[in-house]
Amino acid sequence: MSSKSHATLRYTSMRATIFLGCLLVAVLLGHFGIIPVAGAAGYVFLVLLAALASAPLSYVLLSKQRNEMSAQIEAKLSGLRSRTADRIAGQNAEEDAADDAARAAAPQQS
Repeated sequence: MSSKSHATLRYTSMRATIFLGCLLVAVLLGHFGIIPVAGAAGYVFLVLLAALASAPLSYVLLSKQRNEMSAQIEAKLSGLRSRTADRIAGQNAEEDAADDAARAAAPQQS
């Protein structure tokens, strides 16, 4: 299997890893008192801080994986579009043939 066959899974897992790393750093900063944490709202703040920090990191660090994922999704969509277009063209040809046969079998009016 090629390395690009699971591009979406790889990108998603790497993105989650970056988020969890940022969350770990935020929790450690909160534990040691560098970031003040007060109750449950403080932990929600740490999660939001980790999400805010992980977004630009993911954008910069995972550009190659994001491009591979995009190419994989585009390839699947173009294949789906071509199969759908072929199926519709085949159905139209069958309908045209059935219509032509019905017109030929119908008595002609003068």
